[in-house]
Formats: sequence, C-alpha cells, structure tokens
Amino acid sequence: MHQPSNDVPEGILLVDKPQGITSHDVVSKMRRVYHMKKVGHAGTLDPMATGLLLILIGKATKASQYLMSMDKEYTGTVRLGQITDSQDADGAMLEERPVPELTEVEVRAQMKTFLGDQYQTPPMFSAKKINGQKLYKLARQGKTVEREPRVIHISRFELTKLALPEVSFIVGTSKGAYVRTIAHDLGERFGCGGHLNELRRTAVGQFRVEKSATIEELESMSPSALRKRLIPVIQAVPTHAL
Repeated sequence: MHQPSNDVPEGILLVDKPQGITSHDVVSKMRRVYHMKKVGHAGTLDPMATGLLLILIGKATKASQYLMSMDKEYTGTVRLGQITDSQDADGAMLEERPVPELTEVEVRAQMKTFLGDQYQTPPMFSAKKINGQKLYKLARQGKTVEREPRVIHISRFELTKLALPEVSFIVGTSKGAYVRTIAHDLGERFGCGGHLNELRRTAVGQFRVEKSATIEELESMSPSALRKRLIPVIQAVPTHAL
C-alpha cells in the first residue's frame, strides 16, 4: 500500500498471534508499532489459541462488523477423557473418565454428525456479554447464568490424526461458533468427555495465516515496510458494508 509519509495509515493487518496473550494485548502492541490509537481487531482469539488475527488500523476499524461475520477455519486437538470448566486446557479439571478404544472410522463418523446448521450454547468462560456483564467474569465468581443457544454452521470437521487420547482435527465454522464447545461435545458423544487442548486459526474469510506476520517481525519493520503490510479495506469489504 503506497501512501505519502504524512498520510495516516489504514488497512487490515494479518497477525499470527502467539499463545499466552489476549487479542487485546496484540491490539495494544500494534498501537505502539503504528503509533496510533485507532486500532482494533475483528474476532477474538483465546489466550491459549494461536494463529490469524485481523488487526484493523485507522479507518479500517469501521469494517469490523463485516470482517467478524466471515467464516473461520481452525486446526486443533481434543484431549479426550478430561473435562474442564472452561472446555479448554486453561480451565480447572472437573472430571476424568476412561477413553474407549476408538478407531479412525468411528471418530470420522461422529465428526460428520456435527456438519450443518445447529444450535450451540455459548460456554460460561467466554467474552459474550449478558446484561452488560462478560460471562467469563461471572464464571470466575463461580456463577452460572442462562445462555441463549444460537444458530451456528459447521461446514467442515475432519480428522487429521488419531493418537488417543488426542484427536487432531480441522474445522470450518460460521461466525459465533465456539471450537471449545465443539471439542467438549465431541468428547461427550464418545461418553468420555474431552476438552480443547490446542487451537490455531488458519483462515478468516479469504485471509490465510500463511500471509500473516508475527509480532516480533512487525516490531522490527521500518515504517515503510509496516505500511506495505496493510491490506486496503476496499480489497476485502464491499463498499456498502462500510
């Protein structure tokens, strides 16, 4: 993206988020890198998750709702036999159960039943707000509240490796789907429970993680190189969505 040096940067930045930090942490780092306050993101990744995070610079923040509505793709691993309160590896262990001797054929057959439209109840450990309060804050207080199930779509759910008690997968989802809950539900289908052990977001709409840069790479770039990393919003978003 070629702009005169006195122009205010704007566009979509593809960042490969590392494990152990929040999506907001990435936003804060990019504010410092680009010397701008107007920076946001289009779709949260949990701290334990890695992969593609769309960072919106300047006027590109106006496109956040459209970009958040795009389909996502992830790779990950379910750890069968262990149920946690957050449905992922960051949570506290609630229960351990024996894992049955499953075959690849059995696992693939069960995964196929997840495809299509369905209702999913958001987990308590999530950033979703109910009555102005984030669910995970209530969950940390030991509270559970009623959550409205919402319609999601799973376009793809495929086995990539079976090494019991771990099941590795690739999944394609619509906006609003929680992969943690998919992992938890898969474990329940086998009667042993399970939680999400690893997660990496590989795509958001037409954007791929292979085209992203790490935080360290971005922090070491020159101002001109940083500008060239920005994808013009018009290339990704219909003008009527802005």
